[in-house]
Amino acid sequence: MKSLFFKLTKLSNDFLMTVLTVAVVSSLVLVAIGSLNTSKISQEFRYGITTDFELQRLSGNITHYDEILTMSARMSATTGDLSWKKRYDAYEPMLIEAIDRAIELAPKTYELQAAQINTANLKLIEMESKAFELVSQNQPKQALIVLFGESYKAQKEIYGNGLRQWSKVLNAQIEKSLNEYGEGLALSSMFSGASFCILTAAWISLLIMVNQYIHRRKVAEKGLRQAKHQVEISHQELQHSEIALQQKAAVLERTLQELQQAQVQMVQSEKMSSLGQLVAGVAHEINNPVNFIHANLDPISEYAQSLLALVSSYQTHYPQPIPEIEAEIEQADLDFIKTDLPNILGSMRVGTRRIRQIVLSLRNFSRSDEQGLKSVDIHEGLESTLMILQHRLKSSSDTPAVVIQRDYQTLPPVECYPGQLNQVFMNLLANAIDAIDEAAEQRAASNQRSPSSRGEITLQTALVERAGANWVKIVIADTGLGMPLEVQARIFDAFYTTKPVGRGTGMGLSISHTVITQKHDGELSVISTPGEGTRFTIQIPIVATVAAAAQPVVMATKPPHLKTTTGQLYLSAPV
Repeated sequence: MKSLFFKLTKLSNDFLMTVLTVAVVSSLVLVAIGSLNTSKISQEFRYGITTDFELQRLSGNITHYDEILTMSARMSATTGDLSWKKRYDAYEPMLIEAIDRAIELAPKTYELQAAQINTANLKLIEMESKAFELVSQNQPKQALIVLFGESYKAQKEIYGNGLRQWSKVLNAQIEKSLNEYGEGLALSSMFSGASFCILTAAWISLLIMVNQYIHRRKVAEKGLRQAKHQVEISHQELQHSEIALQQKAAVLERTLQELQQAQVQMVQSEKMSSLGQLVAGVAHEINNPVNFIHANLDPISEYAQSLLALVSSYQTHYPQPIPEIEAEIEQADLDFIKTDLPNILGSMRVGTRRIRQIVLSLRNFSRSDEQGLKSVDIHEGLESTLMILQHRLKSSSDTPAVVIQRDYQTLPPVECYPGQLNQVFMNLLANAIDAIDEAAEQRAASNQRSPSSRGEITLQTALVERAGANWVKIVIADTGLGMPLEVQARIFDAFYTTKPVGRGTGMGLSISHTVITQKHDGELSVISTPGEGTRFTIQIPIVATVAAAAQPVVMATKPPHLKTTTGQLYLSAPV
């Protein structure tokens, strides 16, 4: 072996490669032949052994079941108890199934004893059935004669001899199969030994070549390791720089969002504060002179009635006044003044009451004189908001009015921030009116017949129970255009709007969501069907929670309580 090794070391690498290739191919061919042969033998062996053991098990089961049947029949005849027939009937199908399975696995083997076994089995079943019949007729002794008679014993012997012959043939077949498997395995071993010798020579040649390759590879790897080390150092430095930049970018983005939100909230708060002060001031300035006028209407009415009564009394006692007074009476149309003056005073009283109601609605809406949580009437806030928007709801020369449907339930005072809650009502109702107007414009553009109203806004309130506490539910629904799912998914996002430039800022619903969810610890959800309408639902606790009372208003970029669905007839509110 040593001399062969030294001779191989002197050969050229090309010759060694050729020898190695031939050796490897030859060994692969031998291994393939041996593997195929071994695989075939293994499969046949596995199948044969499984089948043979199954046949042996079935042979034992057949003998066992047959003995159970015989014992059941004899016990029934001995005891006169037909309950043994149930055991007989239970095992008889199992015997037949075992025989059928054995025939299926080795049909040729069974054919040799088939006639003997089947004939004897049928006669045995016939005699056993007759014995059960005799027992059922209260003739157990005759049944014993049948089961212990010579004819039954003879058929039992024939049946047993057939099964023994069948088992003997099966054992011979198993032995033959094992011999065939052994010969096949010996042939496979021969192929494996030859391939081992060839592969040994090939591996020696390969070791020589690998030794030279390893030496060259070590030199190259050393240089590669040095270069790789430098690359890794540079890569780590780049990763650290990238992580630092990403962290800075995330901090800057967060800061920008917070500044943006704070700016929007400050602008909105300042706007609402200025609006509240302005509305409260205007309401106060209007309220004073209106109160003067309203308060003086009753005295004026009394004075006028007194003067008219005086004139009537004068006319009664002096029916013929001098010509100058008669001319003044005719010129002043005294009879018309008597009729029209009370009407004028009544219309003035109605006007002043209307102005006072508007002023009261303005003050209720702004709530500029109230700070913090207050217990208020929700219906009063809704009606005040409707009064502010009355100019958009009423009819005009070319457009019908918007119908307001009210479904108010009796509610207790609700602890809330009334000014902010009224602003939410304002945003939702304004959006509902915009949606109804857009739907009316589309109907007009399509030359549809003008309806009796532009649309409907439904206001519903109800008392609900959630988590053991009383909540109030406020629903604002319209019959506008509705919203597609992609719009519904973003309507509470800050700065998102579908309105044209100049008509919407994208902040109304975002602020409304923040007011309801953060300031009132409630929920604002929307259900909309394109082309049919949209329904906004506000739910807040009647008694404010501690968390809501202490929660500062922070604009949410993505509200967690957004709920949308389609397929229901509700309203639409373009944002």
